[in-house]
Parts: sequence; structure tokens; C-alpha cells
Amino acid sequence: MTEYAGDLSPEEAWDLLLSDPAAILVDVRTEAEWRFTGVPDTSETGREPLFIEWINYPEGIRNERFVDQLRDAGMAPETGAPIVFLCRSGQRSIGGAQAATAAGMGPAYNVLDGFEGAPDGDGHRGVQGWKAAGLPWRQG
Repeated sequence: MTEYAGDLSPEEAWDLLLSDPAAILVDVRTEAEWRFTGVPDTSETGREPLFIEWINYPEGIRNERFVDQLRDAGMAPETGAPIVFLCRSGQRSIGGAQAATAAGMGPAYNVLDGFEGAPDGDGHRGVQGWKAAGLPWRQG
């Protein structure tokens, strides 16, 4: 297992995106998730997030071009730009952070609890994560 720079709370991730003009948010959820549950709104940072699936939808298999797509979007080892990875609950984004780190990119961070957090006792999401923290988002 490749280590990565660490885990950030949604608020810490937002603070990093606001304070470091090189930092970029990469949302690794699926296109369906972006469309139906919304996306982070990083317009206040002056930079749009990158949307690169970690698991391809609808196939449900790992995106073998993930690192290439990061490179195509300008994420190169020599930039040293912080990369903040976000998924639904903070699990798939660990894989993204590990893959970026293994490719020499970053520092790469994982956002704890992701965009919606893990299900609560009733099976509902949205009590943790980016949205629950009141961070900017919009419907995809």
C-alpha cells in the first residue's frame, strides 16, 4: 500500500484549497454521482475541480487511465501542487491519493467522510462530509 500525505477533514480541505493557489480538488466519484448528488463548488478559489472517475460507471471497474487523466489535466510531479481527493464517503479517494503519490504527484490528500459521508444508523447519507459541513456545492 502506497502512503499519501494524509487525511483532511472537509473544512481542512477547503482551507487548503482557499489558501494555496496551486491546490486542486479532484472528485473521483462517478458521473452518475456528480449528476445526482451534486458537486463541490470551488468557484471561490478561482479553480474548477477535476472530475476523474476512480471506478468507471456503469462498468464498476477501476479506471486504468486514472493517473494518465491526472497528467492530462496538468497534474505533474514537477509542479508539487497539493491534490485533494474527494469521493462519496472518503474511501475511493484514498485509492486516488495513493495512485497520485505512487506516480510522484502531490502531496496528495484524502477528504475524510467525502462528499456525503457514510450511512447513518438509518442508512441515510448526508450527516457527514462536504455537504453536511456547509461547504459550497451545487447540483451537478
